[in-house]
This record gives sequence, structure tokens and C-alpha cells, in this order.
Amino acid sequence: MTAEPAQVDRERPTPDRPWPVRTVARKIADWIHRLGHVWMEGQITQITARPGTRTAFLTLRDPAADVSLTVTCPVGLLDEVQPPLRDGARIVVQARPNFFVNRGTISMRATEIRTVGIGELLARIERLRRLLAAEGLFAPERKRPLPFLPKGVGLITGRASAAERDVLANAHARWPAVRFTVYNTAVQGPMAVPQIVRALQELDADPDVDVIVIARGGGSVEDLLPFSDERLCREVARTRKPVVSAIGHEPDSPLLDLVADVRCSTPTDAGKRIVPDVAVEAERVAELRQRCRRALRGWVETQCEWLAQIRSRPVLADPYGPLDRRADEIRLARERVRRAVLTALSAEQAKLATARGRLAALGPAATMARGYAVVQVRRPDGSLTVLRSVEDAAVGAELRVRLADGAVHAVVDTVTPDTGDSESSARIEP
Repeated sequence: MTAEPAQVDRERPTPDRPWPVRTVARKIADWIHRLGHVWMEGQITQITARPGTRTAFLTLRDPAADVSLTVTCPVGLLDEVQPPLRDGARIVVQARPNFFVNRGTISMRATEIRTVGIGELLARIERLRRLLAAEGLFAPERKRPLPFLPKGVGLITGRASAAERDVLANAHARWPAVRFTVYNTAVQGPMAVPQIVRALQELDADPDVDVIVIARGGGSVEDLLPFSDERLCREVARTRKPVVSAIGHEPDSPLLDLVADVRCSTPTDAGKRIVPDVAVEAERVAELRQRCRRALRGWVETQCEWLAQIRSRPVLADPYGPLDRRADEIRLARERVRRAVLTALSAEQAKLATARGRLAALGPAATMARGYAVVQVRRPDGSLTVLRSVEDAAVGAELRVRLADGAVHAVVDTVTPDTGDSESSARIEP
């Protein structure tokens, strides 16, 4: 047991002692042949069975990845498979890897081939349906509504297919100005899913496309298998734009119908759903215009009636009447106020005249008119005070005598106290 590694180490190639090609090929063959028989499943992309040969060649591809292997088998084994195999069929193969030393190639040698039945395919689709449903890919809340009038529609369908004609014809019949970006891909077989996914990604990145339609006519369960593929379903769920599924006929229901935002029973139905009908929209616009016209006419009539009612009111029928009546009332009020003011003024003037007469009778002017005078003496500071006693008038004092019609100035010559018959004398200076 311990001698083998040492022997292997001694046999390792070096730049000085390299292995020949036959040794390397033989060692590779030894390692490959240790795998033994394996069971594997795949989709047939090509079958080559030339007349007169005993070996048939199959190209088996993984449906979920871009990986393929070459499988060889006896022609008789291929003829025993019922129904006969064709491109796109799914099979389970028991095979053993073979490495051809002379050519340096590898292939799988099949010893048993089994077709995957419809029941098994449906069971797998059902398991995938439950998985995607549990992840929420079928939830109604993640469905996106279609735009009312898309500026561009992406169409993924088979080349020169009836589905393409149905979608284009019905969409253009409803809205002639609609623009399509068409991607022709395989719609069945092993190449369908990669091509559809690539077209879906390009349309999703196109700013001129608002909605994407995937359309195909009806077919068998095997033909519609690509539209129940997990990779395609997840890619549809990841797109940012609404996706319309129009696969097959009414009974056909691949998983794509559940993941897509809108499911159409047929391609014809898809052509009718993605764009509005120009005739219907024109009728709707005409109906709305008519309704607006009726509503506007009714509103105008209502306002006219309202204005007529307002105009019929007395205040608007004779707008100057209330003003004239108010003017008369104001004139009467002004007259009453004027008379009241004149009456009050006359009464006050009479009172003033009476008071003035009393004041004149009691005032010094009336007394002086009877021959009396008011004598004032000038003080040394120049001020004048009324002379009330002879004691206030010294000899030589200046006097001011106020009479009814003026005043005279005098100088005291002598002062004679009142003894009953004596008089005071003063010299009057002009």
C-alpha cells in the first residue's frame, strides 16, 4: 500500500523526463473508466443514425444549462425505443463514459434508453408549480397592469408562425399606429428556453418597449415544455416590464401563464389585450364630448334661469326706486335736523342776548355812562391798581381816570380826607 505513492512519485513527469502522449491518454482513460455506469437525464438536440452503420450518435443537452454531451448507442437500441425518438424529446439514459485514446475524445456509451413519459413530465411541472407558488411568483399583488397605450410592444414568437401573424394582425386592426419589436426564436426543443430568455432580457432593456408578449400556437405537452421551464419562469418574474403570456389554446396552461402579468388564452386574444380599439375609443371620446356638451348646456341653462330670477326681483327690476326713496328719506331727515338746529340756535341766541343785557346792566360801562369813573393809580413799578382810598394816593401820584368814552391822566396835588364836606383835589394833565 505504501509503495504505490512512492512509485507514482518516481514516475511523475518532469521537464527532463516527460510522459509521452500515449501515457497521458492511457492514464486519463483509466480515471474516466472508473466512473462506471451512470443514469442521466437530458433533452435530445440531435440524432444521427446513418444507414449501414451500427452506431447512432445522440447529442444530449441539459434543459436548465448550456451543457451537452455526446452519447453513442447501438442502432438496434435506438430502434427499440417507442415512440421513436425525435429532437426535443426527454430521455433517461444509462451510459458509461468512454475515452478514445487514439483520438483523445470522450463520449457516453448508452446501454439503456428510457423516455420520460407524459405522467412524469406533468408531475415535475406540478412540483415546480408548488415551488414557485410558495415563493410568491404567482401572487396577484406582484402582477403589473398593462399600459393603456404602449409606445412599443416586444413580441417573442416563432419565425413566420401563425401566432406572430395573429398578434400583429389583431393589434394593427385595433390600433394601426402600434409599433412592434419582433424577436423570432425557437418555441420548442432544447434551444427554445435560452433564446427566449435572451430575447426577454434584450426587450426588457429596450426603452422603446413598454410591454412584452410571448406567443406560441398550441401543441402537445412535450412541445410546450419550454414554457414551463423554471429558468424562463424566474426570468419573467424578474423583468421590470409587464409580460403577456399567449401560449397555445384555451386548455393549454403552462407555468408561464401563472408567472406572467397577463394571461391570454390565444395569440389572437393577446393582440386584442395589449392595445385599445381605436374605433371603440373614438366612440368613447365622442360619447364623452356629447356628455360634456349636454352638461355644459344644462349648466348654462340653469345659470340663465337663475339670472332671470334675480333680474325679476324688485331690487333689480327698478334699481333706482330704492335709491330715490332713500334720497327722499335723507332729505326729510336733513330738513328735520336743520330745523332742530335752527330752533336750538335761536333759543341759545335769545339766552345769550338776555345774559348780555344783564351783564351790560351790571357792568362798569353802564355805571360810567351815568357819570361815574374808575380811578387807577400808577405804582412805582409802572403797574396800575384801582384807587380805593385817599390813603393810597400820595401827592404827586399819577392817576388814570377811565370814563365811559375814554381815559384821562391826572397828578395828585393835594389829598383831603373825607370829613363830609371836604374835597380831594387833583391836577389833571392832558
